[in-house]
Amino acid sequence: MQVTLKGVLASSMMDALAWDDNKLPREDWVFTVPAQLALVTSQIIWTEEVEAALEELESGQEDALKKYQEICSLRLESLIRLVQMELSKSDRVKIITVITIDVHNRDVVAALIHKKVESNVDFKWQSQLRYYWAPDDKNVNIRICDFATSYSFEYVGNCGRLVITPLTDRCYVTLTVALRLMLGGAPAGPAGTGKTETTKVYFFNSPCLRF
Repeated sequence: MQVTLKGVLASSMMDALAWDDNKLPREDWVFTVPAQLALVTSQIIWTEEVEAALEELESGQEDALKKYQEICSLRLESLIRLVQMELSKSDRVKIITVITIDVHNRDVVAALIHKKVESNVDFKWQSQLRYYWAPDDKNVNIRICDFATSYSFEYVGNCGRLVITPLTDRCYVTLTVALRLMLGGAPAGPAGTGKTETTKVYFFNSPCLRF
């Protein structure tokens, strides 16, 4: 299972290089890969592109992040147009899930611009869940703050995602840093606020972290 998913992800990463040259636009590519790996590939590409934009910003290109925000918006609009068409149930779930992540990623870029972040070591960026592709061993490294782990390539299928809010992001940071310190976490709050879903989606669904 893990070897198969690694192989499919490697192929997906190669195909993703053609997103912007019209050979395989992202809105067509998303139908060619399983939902789980569409999310992982999108997260890897987003991490690489944001850090590239931040490097350009450091080198003096003042509008680098704003240009990338426009790219994020265009990609999001392309997916939104897809869900307005006739789709199979599984394709609709997949695309809506990718849209959910895309909206969050676009908002993160907007927050980086608003906070005037100028480096990829700034806490505002470091506190985001970042995915890094390691092509040599077909592995994915996941980082957030000073916590690092590997994607475990557990098959989870085509399932939905919760909308990510600033509170969700804070919960992710708190739980992962606690784990790095060999501690635990116990989200508390009123019923129906998303405590269980946040923990389940984060640790057992989307990132599939290996501890």
